[in-house]
Amino acid sequence: MFSLRYIGAELRRRKGRTILTALGLGVGVATVVAVAALSAGLDDAQSEVLEPLTGVGTDMSATRPILVTEEGGEEGFAIGPGADLSAKEQRQLERENGGGRVGLTDLGDPGERFTDQNFMSPNLSFPEREANGVASIDGVEDVAPALTLDSVTVSGKVPDEAASGEPQLQLGGPPESIDFEQSSVTGVDVSSPELALVTPDRITDGRYLRSGESHGAIVTAQYADQNGIAVGDKVDVGGEKFEVVGLASAGLGGESSDIYVQLSELQRLSDREGRANVLRVRAEHSGQVASVAAAIEDDFKGSSVTTAQDLADQVTGSLSDAQDLSGTLGTALALVALLGAILIASLLTLSSVAKRTRELGTLKAIGWRGRQVVRQVAGESLAQGILGGAVGAALGIGAAALIGAVGISLDASVATAESGPVLRGPGAAAEAAGATTEVVLGAPVDPGLVLLAVGLAALGGLIAGAAGAARAARLRPAEALRSVE
Repeated sequence: MFSLRYIGAELRRRKGRTILTALGLGVGVATVVAVAALSAGLDDAQSEVLEPLTGVGTDMSATRPILVTEEGGEEGFAIGPGADLSAKEQRQLERENGGGRVGLTDLGDPGERFTDQNFMSPNLSFPEREANGVASIDGVEDVAPALTLDSVTVSGKVPDEAASGEPQLQLGGPPESIDFEQSSVTGVDVSSPELALVTPDRITDGRYLRSGESHGAIVTAQYADQNGIAVGDKVDVGGEKFEVVGLASAGLGGESSDIYVQLSELQRLSDREGRANVLRVRAEHSGQVASVAAAIEDDFKGSSVTTAQDLADQVTGSLSDAQDLSGTLGTALALVALLGAILIASLLTLSSVAKRTRELGTLKAIGWRGRQVVRQVAGESLAQGILGGAVGAALGIGAAALIGAVGISLDASVATAESGPVLRGPGAAAEAAGATTEVVLGAPVDPGLVLLAVGLAALGGLIAGAAGAARAARLRPAEALRSVE
């Protein structure tokens, strides 16, 4: 066993070496604790960003995307390669989106003012009953249909050119005399609120939609701020007034909309009865997400599935940059700091042994065995390691607390799916939109990790002691006697 009294006396007698060794190991431990806490905080921040879109990691969205291309020419838009639409689906798409045109000659005579509102789909719609087929896939727990549309209001004065019969307003952009406003509207199935594109936990003011409620709407807080909307106000959806019953935090990426209403009401207003363009799907557990997504894309023709991992891969901004830095440079820095601390402790121990030739040689001369000398030197280093671990844990916890107290704000954004036909510059395809959110970075400390870090410091001290003890064991009593004056 270690001679505890002797170890304590030696540590007190060589205070400078003890403090320096403990501090070196402490810096390594503090770096490990701080980097791990920062990494945990970044993981929590990303989970906070993605949680409104992905639930507990088992939720996903299935859509049939419309790929807007330049190949449509005068037709306004074309379906991209691989869509493989039947003639019936092509007619349905044409009927729902009108070929990307607004016929000004139908809105009045040249010089007259007009207002026209249309719904355009960012995704190809399909019969709502497709949800039943997806629900039968092995591993699917629940399915909820939804309908997300762009509400485009065009207003202004019919230009004189309208008399010539030339196409005036199409996918591409209106003449200067024409104004347009665009917002996104989603119809949700309130019978499955936890699987809807807006969930009850995102409500920041007011309440959620009620089953059977007529002309009720939820508006995102950002859209409400931009348009001066409050709970109890009215918003126009398809030419009808809806009462705002709640405000919701905006989702990031995915299918986030400005306004949410009952699915059946949006289907009626947009002349899309019985149709949806989004299926929200929940897997039975997270391990089945990949297989369920693959099965949906195989069974549901032309579909594309977005999972939690897909969204995580699309996250950009300072949050993503910080997480990448933490995951690569941060981990390397922690390992280098810890290994460096152990190396420094080993060198200090070897130097100490070299300076203690007389003492250790004398101990062997009075009868100490080599293993007793090894235990003594190793015991001193182990005590220094434990002390360094305690110091490092305190420093690391303090650094983590400082990070949390500073309240560093990070932004994250996810590009939304490419939208469908909208009124922009002539012949231009719709650009992918993006949403950005901010999160405050925390640095939670895992008690188990602190204990592990202290254990690593103790192990580092023991390794350093073993290096010094190996040298001490080779000392001969004659060396001590030669050093006596």
